[in-house]
Amino acid sequence: MFNLFNKSNQEPPQDVKAIREILLTAIKRELQKLEGGEGKHIKGLTLFIACKPEEKHRYESAVFTEDEDRFRNEIQRIADDFAIDFPETWSMQITFIEELPADTIKLANLSAALHIKTPEHQVTLRSQIAYIRTLNGESEKKEYKITADSGKINIGREHKVQVSDGFFRINQIAFPDDSKNEANKFISRQHAHIVWDADTAAFLLFADEGGIPPRNKVKIRSVGEHNPVKLNVTELGHVLQEGDQIILGELAVLEFSYLNIDYNQ
Repeated sequence: MFNLFNKSNQEPPQDVKAIREILLTAIKRELQKLEGGEGKHIKGLTLFIACKPEEKHRYESAVFTEDEDRFRNEIQRIADDFAIDFPETWSMQITFIEELPADTIKLANLSAALHIKTPEHQVTLRSQIAYIRTLNGESEKKEYKITADSGKINIGREHKVQVSDGFFRINQIAFPDDSKNEANKFISRQHAHIVWDADTAAFLLFADEGGIPPRNKVKIRSVGEHNPVKLNVTELGHVLQEGDQIILGELAVLEFSYLNIDYNQ
């Protein structure tokens, strides 16, 4: 049995089996908290690993990256041992990143974190209509109305752009490329998107490929909060709250609101 409570200054394990054992034991500890039927609410697990480049091959071997189902099956066995009733459709995703994202469960003695995706059991009733307003930067419109039926609402530079796979992306919230506004220069063509999430009854903001390090940035500052939330991965969405300011790149700022303001008054 590997000691999960080593001092923080101790070097992480170098053996593939040791890494796998610590990952599985740490995940088991978190899943034990769901014992008693709570597992049926789990939609998926995401394991984030922020190891050094020279260590990546060991971590890849530890989580069986060449056989995606094998590590998922290991976790399924843990769930079965504790009678955690996972739904058949639960998903397992493993992501290698440079920095562990906020709002995840940090795993002991490894530079890794776990995100357990579950719907909210008690959901605050929110409006299915919201408004995005441009506070800084030049977008095609000053205000955008979005609804639960709007689908994926892309944010980026230019309205219609060709992306790396050759297909075209439509940015519903678009910042013209020919604008003289300095803020527009720091916005990616694939910067972010907003979707309505029925499980949480909220609009979620996701960073896209062009909106995460080492490229451009996506940050959110909520009313009354001093430190902004940084979106460092594309897999995790941020629940938008009334008055949230969304910072794109360095200077462009959008505001999220459920309130309809008549600027002509």
